[in-house]
Amino acid sequence: MKQIETIRGYHAHVYFDATSLETAQSLCQKAVSLFGVKMGHLHKGPVGPHPMGSCQLGASPAQFAQLLPWLALNRAGLVVFAHPETGKHLEDHRDHGIWLGTGLPLDLSIFG
Repeated sequence: MKQIETIRGYHAHVYFDATSLETAQSLCQKAVSLFGVKMGHLHKGPVGPHPMGSCQLGASPAQFAQLLPWLALNRAGLVVFAHPETGKHLEDHRDHGIWLGTGLPLDLSIFG
């Protein structure tokens, strides 16, 4: 049986383009207000493995249990990629990711 990794937290990445930037910003700010999650920068282009503009929401496991269902119902057509934080970045992104909306190709080469 495979060893279970310890999940320290989660990231939810809300993707947007120029036409949906305001929607994404509003969604992320609402998540902060409702769940106390941490909101990262609004990156207007690809950053790290992410193929387009995105905003990261950082959540504890308890916060994520409420955040993910809320995002599923309130994402306003935006694509959201969520993953656990175990310290194994490649596996977290490649094997344990959760997509809300149509999945997008990630650039996993940054994880060596």
